[in-house]
Amino acid sequence: MSLRTLPLVFINLGGEMLYILDQRLQALNTSEDNSEKGIWSENDRKRVMTDIVGAMFSKDFMDELLKPQQLYSHRTLKTVLTRLAHTSIMRLSQASMDKLYELMVMAFKYQVFLCPRPKDLLLVTYNHIDTIREFVQHTPVVVNQVDETHRKVIEVYSSLPEGEFQLLRQTLLIFLQDLHVRVSLFLKNKVQNPNGRFALLSSGPVPPGIDVPGLIRMFDRKGREVRRGEFPTGGSYTSPIREGCFELHGDRVIRLGMNIYSRNHPEETYISKPPSVKKDDAPNLLAKEELNLLARLMGSMKAEDMAETETGFRINLFMTDGEEGGTGTSGGAGQSSFEVINIQAIQDEQAATQLARIAGQFTEGDELPESLSTNKGADLLALMDDL
Repeated sequence: MSLRTLPLVFINLGGEMLYILDQRLQALNTSEDNSEKGIWSENDRKRVMTDIVGAMFSKDFMDELLKPQQLYSHRTLKTVLTRLAHTSIMRLSQASMDKLYELMVMAFKYQVFLCPRPKDLLLVTYNHIDTIREFVQHTPVVVNQVDETHRKVIEVYSSLPEGEFQLLRQTLLIFLQDLHVRVSLFLKNKVQNPNGRFALLSSGPVPPGIDVPGLIRMFDRKGREVRRGEFPTGGSYTSPIREGCFELHGDRVIRLGMNIYSRNHPEETYISKPPSVKKDDAPNLLAKEELNLLARLMGSMKAEDMAETETGFRINLFMTDGEEGGTGTSGGAGQSSFEVINIQAIQDEQAATQLARIAGQFTEGDELPESLSTNKGADLLALMDDL
C-alpha cells in the first residue's frame, strides 16, 4: 500500500465535490420553478465555493495531509469531506451527502481506470486543481492558497519513481474496487453497464513512449532485425499524443479530471437508482476508533453553529424516497428527481442539539485504551474544526 495516496484522493474527490455543488447551485439560481429562489443569489454561490476551497487548501490542513500515511476508509473520508462542505454557510442533508459522495467516488474511479499511465494520475489531479483555481479567481488570497498547495504537490510527487506510481495506482484500485454505483451521465454515454461496472474501450492513443501494438519483430543473435510480422490487437490503437505538462501551469493534454457537469444538464448529477454500497462485514480493528471519532465529531457540532447575525441554509441536492414525503414538494410523473432542491433559511440549532444528545450515548461506554488514543484521521479532523 502506498503512503502517498491520501493527498491525491482528497484533492480529486474534493474537486469532484466542488464540480457537483457548483452545477447544482447554478441550476438552483436559474430555476424558474424554485419557489424559494428569492433567498439565493450568485454572490451566495461564490461565497460557498470560496469558503470550501479556502478550508480545503488551508496551509496547516494540507501540511498534515501531505505527510506519508495510510489511506483512510470510505467512512472516514466521507466524514472529512462532509465537514469540508459544512465550512460554508451551506448545510447538506445526510441523504444528499451520501449520494454526493457516491457521485464523487464513481467519477474519480472512472478517471483512474482511463489513466494511460500511473504517473498521469498527477495530470488528473492538476486538472482538478486548475479548475478549482478558476472557481475562486475573484479571491486572490484563496488563489494563492491553491497555488501554494499545487507547488507542494509538485515537490512531493515529481521525484517519485515509476514503481511508486504503480503502487499508488494499485492502492487506488483496491480502494475503489467494490463501488459500482449507477450514474446517469455514465449510463447515457454508454461508458457504464447497467450493473454499475464501467465499459472500457480498447481503442485510442497509446501512452507516450509506447509503440502501437500489432507488430512482431524478430532479431538474430547479433541484434539485427531479420523479419517482421503482425498480429490482431482486438482494438484500434493510434500513436501517442504529446505528454501533458506537470508544472504549475500548462496544457495537461488529457481531459480526465476536468469538470464534466454542465449547468444546462443537471440530470448528469443524478444517480439512476439508489444503490447499496457493499459493506465489509469482516471485523475491523479500526471500527471502534472511527466510531469514537465520529462520536466526538458529532458532539462538537453544536459549537460550530453559525453566528446569530448570519443566516445559513440547508440544501437537499437529491430527492430520495424517504425525503419525498417530508419536503412538501409535489411533482408529476414526468418530473425529474434533480428538479427538487429544498433550501431552508434556518439555523441548525435543533439538529445540533439532537446530534449532541446522540454523541453522549457514544461516549457513555468504556474509554478507549491508551494504545488507541490516536485515532485515524483525528489530526485532519481537528484541523478542520479550527477552520
